[in-house]
Amino acid sequence: MTMNNAAALYFKDEFNQSTESAAAIASIFGWMNLFARGMGGYFSDRANARLGMRGRLWVQTILLACEGSLILVFANTGTLAGAIVVMIFFSLFVQAAEGSSYGIVPYIDPPCTGSISGIVGAGGNVGAVGFGLAFRQLPYREAFAIMGCTIIASSFTSIFVHIKGHSGLLCGKESPEEQYRARPQSAGPQKGAAEMDCVTEAPEDSLLSSEDADSQSQSKTNESIETDPESEQSDGVIEV
Repeated sequence: MTMNNAAALYFKDEFNQSTESAAAIASIFGWMNLFARGMGGYFSDRANARLGMRGRLWVQTILLACEGSLILVFANTGTLAGAIVVMIFFSLFVQAAEGSSYGIVPYIDPPCTGSISGIVGAGGNVGAVGFGLAFRQLPYREAFAIMGCTIIASSFTSIFVHIKGHSGLLCGKESPEEQYRARPQSAGPQKGAAEMDCVTEAPEDSLLSSEDADSQSQSKTNESIETDPESEQSDGVIEV
């Protein structure tokens, strides 16, 4: 949010761009949202399939560290073309880091996922207000330096993230249940095939059991007719 507000002014003041040109360049930052956030979630899912929660935390840590580093590079880029290129890559890592964050949210407390998502989103707004004050009081380079160093420092806080039943960034292990959930989906068709075999075998067994029951009832009926002389006599009287 801070970059969306400050980027246009930065390009206008530092590179002598017109308001229209500066706004057009700054809009590139927002356009990365179309795919970069989903890309961060995809990488988080892939890492989770291999390493569990540890993989998600490593993805988030790497993305945040790269994001902060690119801010420092962006603040010290002296050419317009170079600043645009660095901003594009910086935006990719910003949006991807957001996607990786929401890849972790559902595991914290599943019954309260909505509340936790709201808290995470509100935290972004608080950070935007804080960095916005820095841009109002300090030169651009110093404000960008504070932002970059803060983000790099925040990437190391992933070490202290420990979710019940999941591994941490450096220690711990996944519970057996979570290991089963994190398995690749390629094991699914085999299980489905086994279930289908059970389903296809069940009707044959039921048919056999019904045929046996019918034959048994028929044999009992025949035996009762053969061993009951009174029924034969009564039949003879009726015929006469």
